[in-house]
Amino acid sequence: MDAEAAHERALRLLAWGQGGWRRPFLQKLAGDIPQKPVSLWGLTFSNVLGMAAGFDKEVRVAEGLALLGFGHVEVGTLTPRPQVGNPRPRIFRLRQDEALINRMGFPNAGVDTAVASLRQLSVISGQYSVGGRGYVLGVSLGKQKETPLADAAQDYTAVMEKVYPYADYLAVNISSPNTPGLRDLQGGDYLYQLLRVLTRANWQFSQQFKVRRRPLLVKIAPDLTWPELDGILTAVQDTRIDGIIATNTTTSRVGLTDPAQTESGGLSGRPLRQSSTEIIAYIHKQTGGKLPVIGVGGVASAADVQAKLDAGASLVQLYTALIYEGPRLPGRILRQLS
Repeated sequence: MDAEAAHERALRLLAWGQGGWRRPFLQKLAGDIPQKPVSLWGLTFSNVLGMAAGFDKEVRVAEGLALLGFGHVEVGTLTPRPQVGNPRPRIFRLRQDEALINRMGFPNAGVDTAVASLRQLSVISGQYSVGGRGYVLGVSLGKQKETPLADAAQDYTAVMEKVYPYADYLAVNISSPNTPGLRDLQGGDYLYQLLRVLTRANWQFSQQFKVRRRPLLVKIAPDLTWPELDGILTAVQDTRIDGIIATNTTTSRVGLTDPAQTESGGLSGRPLRQSSTEIIAYIHKQTGGKLPVIGVGGVASAADVQAKLDAGASLVQLYTALIYEGPRLPGRILRQLS
């Protein structure tokens, strides 16, 4: 089956399974999961493993993913207005490399559509109760494809304001290789100015909605040089950003064997395992372990999760391995970790 058609089928099945009396079907796939909570940013994660952004772009199956065992789910990336993304086909399986290449381009129905789902997920016993779901919900923020970099902050703050009452944490996606020029936001004055605006907006929205300040994270690329990463860490620390998500997909094709490697887009999966772990270790060392990191890239087993935790990650996410290993993977990893 075409990769994107298979993804849509999976979303529909999860959406069916998360409803009412059908929930035990998903819980059975997860199996018994040991409770080893993690406290971070004033939030309690039921376990260290989360679903990375990109799987549930439009907030359709967060409950279903949590039922499979994920302790947190990052939805999105969301943009201010609906966006169709790049032309199909735009997802390619590299079976020989246990990897994927995608050039989706942030397709989503826009933040207003997602807010309706986010609001519904936040209603517990008739009241808004962010954090009372049993899992942590993060929202990935993006910019519209056609928005100039100089105006990017307006897009990020527009999405941020609308999702603010319902998100447990916010992730700033400045590292997708599939939106032209987006990665330029990782360098120079662009990044510093963007993070200053978002940090200020974070406090303003906290007061506006009368809720606690949301943890604000930045998702970075794996293709940075060490000096470039140093510059990002300086900007992140100077603006008091709460954490880093390391890393997004890569444009590198080193060591691949599958013929689909010639497709353009971001590569995820096993080939990213080592480089993302090295970046986590570097961040941990450079910041003295004071900057929390969510590690993501090439995670397919308990050993992969443990390697990222040992490198300095506080939490770990996966995505691509679920496609090759199936819905029992989160539960299996968490039991083996225990």
